[in-house]
Amino acid sequence: MSPAPVPSVGARIRQARLERGLGLRALAREVGVSASLVSQIETGKSQPSVSTLYAITTALGISVESLFEVRETAAVVSSATVLHALAAFSADPGRRIGPLVTPGERDVLELDSGVVWERLGHVPGTDVDFLLVTYRPGGSSSGSGGLMRHTGTEYGYLTSGELVLTLGFDEQILHPGDAVSFESTTPHRYRNDGDEPAVGVWFVSSQTVQ
Repeated sequence: MSPAPVPSVGARIRQARLERGLGLRALAREVGVSASLVSQIETGKSQPSVSTLYAITTALGISVESLFEVRETAAVVSSATVLHALAAFSADPGRRIGPLVTPGERDVLELDSGVVWERLGHVPGTDVDFLLVTYRPGGSSSGSGGLMRHTGTEYGYLTSGELVLTLGFDEQILHPGDAVSFESTTPHRYRNDGDEPAVGVWFVSSQTVQ
């Protein structure tokens, strides 16, 4: 079974924008892109790059993780809800409520410039991205080639291929087995200059290191 694509990412961005009373042009100015691009993203005619996606969610005050969520799910899940879910899972282990996510159940988010995110799991009530990330040949986290920055910290482990990480003024080539960790407020960019997909597991938390 192939992974199920995440529906209506653009629609969720639009709803978050409207909830905050922001116009297309106002959001575009904050993100540093054209209003037409924001409109195309919201209508599903264009997919954002990783850097643009982080810029949009930062401007809207939402997490990237929330774009994977079913809209009816509350941003903050009460302890009673969690206990109810655990009880339901115990009663019926076959339901998708528990901690196991099989390959065919992963939500998939395909971004511009050759980057694919597959969500490996989520703990309710947390703003954490636990992802299997694929950079296709020529893929980059920034379509414009610029560096990106966002709140939180990130940890990555490359399983196959090669990935070039620009972090501040330094540039490193990641090989299979290499791991990285840094504060995401440091300007950074990933790109795949090779002929093979670069695949790794990433853990990105929106919480800032104190």
